[in-house]
Amino acid sequence: MAEEKEMEKDVQEEVKEQTEVEEQVQEEKTMEEIVKEQEAYIKELEEKMKESNTKVLRAQADFENFQRRMKQEQQTYMKYRSQSVLEDLLPVLDNFERALSVETTEEQAESLKKGIEMVYNQLLEALQKEGLEIIQAVGQPFDPHVHQAVMQVEEEGFDSNVVVEELQKGYKLKDRVIRPSMVKVNM
Repeated sequence: MAEEKEMEKDVQEEVKEQTEVEEQVQEEKTMEEIVKEQEAYIKELEEKMKESNTKVLRAQADFENFQRRMKQEQQTYMKYRSQSVLEDLLPVLDNFERALSVETTEEQAESLKKGIEMVYNQLLEALQKEGLEIIQAVGQPFDPHVHQAVMQVEEEGFDSNVVVEELQKGYKLKDRVIRPSMVKVNM
């Protein structure tokens, strides 16, 4: 009986040890699973963080591009802000030039012409301060960007494709043509 009790005790101890070992193995498996889950979660968070960083960098780049475009547009606006006023005043300059081209014989008419010339020069000077430039035409090679050919003639003393006569002055505002010169071009 004592042997049976001892044997029973040994079997119980072995079963208990085996159960403990199985529990430890099971705990280790669950620990491994937990570690794997945590690693997967960490990896997922890292990917989300990379995505967020990419979005932030793109947003910063978009904002910088926006700022650059706005600054460029503002500079362009400031550079050409007076264009519409200058375009409206070009016919006035043309009329002054026509008035000044009239030949006069009387002294009164000559003094009136001199006064008109002074006003014309003042107006032209003020417009030039705003950036208005007269396009040079006569004797220059024909340039379709600044000249508008309305006639072609054959004249000696001029090379081919050279402006012979200016029919209407052309003007630029800084580097932008606001009205091309109307010209006769030698063939």
